[in-house]
Amino acid sequence: MPSRPVPSRPALEAIGLRKRYAKNVALDGFDLHVAAGTVHGLLGPNGAGKTTAVRCLTTLTDLDEGSASIDGIDVRRHPSAVRERIGLVGQFHAVDEALTAHQNLVLFARLSGLSKSRARSRADRLLEAFGLADAANRAVSGFSGGMRRRLDIASSLVLTPAILFLDEPTTGLDPRGRATVWQAVREVASMGTTVLLTTQLLDEADQLADRVSVMDHGRVIAEGTPAELKRRLGGDRIAATFAATDVERAAIVIANAVGAEASVDHDAAVVTIEVENGSAALAPIVRALDADGLVVDDLALRRPTLDEVFLHLTGRPPAEGVSTTADDSAAPAPTDEEAR
Repeated sequence: MPSRPVPSRPALEAIGLRKRYAKNVALDGFDLHVAAGTVHGLLGPNGAGKTTAVRCLTTLTDLDEGSASIDGIDVRRHPSAVRERIGLVGQFHAVDEALTAHQNLVLFARLSGLSKSRARSRADRLLEAFGLADAANRAVSGFSGGMRRRLDIASSLVLTPAILFLDEPTTGLDPRGRATVWQAVREVASMGTTVLLTTQLLDEADQLADRVSVMDHGRVIAEGTPAELKRRLGGDRIAATFAATDVERAAIVIANAVGAEASVDHDAAVVTIEVENGSAALAPIVRALDADGLVVDDLALRRPTLDEVFLHLTGRPPAEGVSTTADDSAAPAPTDEEAR
């Protein structure tokens, strides 16, 4: 995604946050720094503490220990002032399905203190910004999942918050629905609002986030840009498929061509080699194979993915739960009123 300038002023800071539910430790020394005007991804498997962190930072749940500030305002000391500066889109829809899209936004605007005329004007602008103008007078009950999530995000922007919390915003959506929500998030960021995005979808973070924090067992275990995190796994990987009778000889030729050790998967007849710059390494490999008379059935350049980074850091895929410490399921689900 195109990079945005990163101001030095933080929109969110969390230091040493701790939260326990009975015997379950949901947050265990959670630290986070989010620069203003950026999209920051918070990744973690089920039970890592992501939802608990969001609930604490948005004043829905009290902290046991630690300090946090939103736009320079202390979360524990001034919760009302914090709420005036944030928007929250939780995992559950907050809009009223019996109302139209326009009526929902006018309702949110009026509840936020806007006059009737300003509320209608704000609703019109948001519906246009999020591609819902044509559906403005349709009941939300007839909306697709992606349209509802876009309306959820729009409703959270009635007062243009300093920071928007998106907690698993595309859970349960099909690829088309996810794409529409991703575009909505990009629109939010382009308006200057800081976004904290919690997700289990690694491609979502890769598409949207300027920086990513990987969370496990109630704390952040790694942080950086998506590119920085991927570089932790080393360079690019080139995989070449051959006839089974050629694979051993091909491995030697490829290794000599780039001066690195190649590995062989005999069952798949695939030779894999890790190189610093895959694009630059392809040409000498192809020339060497051609000179040796070896026929390549398939040749692919593959770069490390965030999924591989996540698996490397946590030892399990993002959707796999945790059975020991951090457990988001212990946190009470937000009520409809809280989600609004």
